[in-house]
Amino acid sequence: MLNFIEAMQNADFVFIDREIFETRYLRIPDENTVADDIVLEASHDDTEVTLIHSDIDQAKPLGADFFRLKNGMVVHFFAATVVH
Repeated sequence: MLNFIEAMQNADFVFIDREIFETRYLRIPDENTVADDIVLEASHDDTEVTLIHSDIDQAKPLGADFFRLKNGMVVHFFAATVVH
């Protein structure tokens, strides 16, 4: 979980299942975060994605800041400086 938290800290964008979403809201989980707390809201055109803490709770690292969530979704966080 620590790697996931580090990856999302300064993310302006998140790559989710081959789509790039703009990060609208990020909450870094801490000891007060409960299962149904929203930790990410992101959008791409008319599509919005919301992840709650239980969605990311058992994220498996795939390497290079890519993670597979328990629902099978693959996510990758990155900052605006990476986008050219």
